[in-house]
Amino acid sequence: MSNILEVNKVVKQYGDYTALNEVSLTVPKGSIYGLLGPNGAGKTSLIRIINQITMPDSGEIILDGEKLNPSHVQSIGYMPEERGLYKTMKVGEQCLYLAQLKGLTKTEAKHELDYWFTRLEIQGWWNKKINELSKGMAQKVQFIVTVLHKPKLLILDEPFSGFDPVNANLIKDEIIELNKNGTSVIFSTHRMESVEEMCDYIALIHKSNKLIEGKLSDVKKHFRTNDYEVGILTDNVEGLMFDLSQKFTLSQTNFKSLQDELKLKINIGNSTPNELLNSLLNFGQVTHFVEKIPSVNNIFIQTVTEK
Repeated sequence: MSNILEVNKVVKQYGDYTALNEVSLTVPKGSIYGLLGPNGAGKTSLIRIINQITMPDSGEIILDGEKLNPSHVQSIGYMPEERGLYKTMKVGEQCLYLAQLKGLTKTEAKHELDYWFTRLEIQGWWNKKINELSKGMAQKVQFIVTVLHKPKLLILDEPFSGFDPVNANLIKDEIIELNKNGTSVIFSTHRMESVEEMCDYIALIHKSNKLIEGKLSDVKKHFRTNDYEVGILTDNVEGLMFDLSQKFTLSQTNFKSLQDELKLKINIGNSTPNELLNSLLNFGQVTHFVEKIPSVNNIFIQTVTEK
């Protein structure tokens, strides 16, 4: 798989403050890539450099095989966390204006806007002003002007901010659909459940440095702890606990269940899951058996607190 974006040893300083310290990232073409980090980590500084709002002090950006240049503005769609719509301008007029800034003709822009207004069910908003819309309604307009020129790379900073759950899910589905049709997506968010659900790759930036980057499944495997959550119905609790304690590290735990079983958290160490399962089956009916793969949220917290 070729890369839509390569960030090579980018440095950005503001006076004595280093916002990015030789950060390098690789975003595979056609992927959904989560750019994660606490507030102040350097994410927004990097996004602004990719969009050529600011320039790096050193390092380079490669977009789709070419060194980043002013013509690439038309290849990128960027929705900032702080939205940039003109409050007193009519929705339709504003969308036409912004579309033409991205290189569309007026006819092309009207065609795309008709498609998106219909798709997001906002056909009646053309003559409304932004300041007449709720935050969530304005977010829909911002999303449309971000994607209507069909960018190769879509950069979304907190894309679900301001949306109720129904409309957040609607926008999520649209992002996934755009990705299926070939758009590469970078999104920065604090909603880790969205990262789990949507991202193929992630990177974690903290205190101006990249700490983690890779395929999401590989990152989660790297942080796996060999812990299993199990439930078992048994008439011999003492025998089971003694047998397990000879082979594994265990403790009682809690998880939602419809059964009144013994609930345990077990670390198998160098043993195999089959060995654990066989030990459990010798003592009763196994009702729950799940490896506790760390969530992105847990990986985030662990990595940030350790640095």
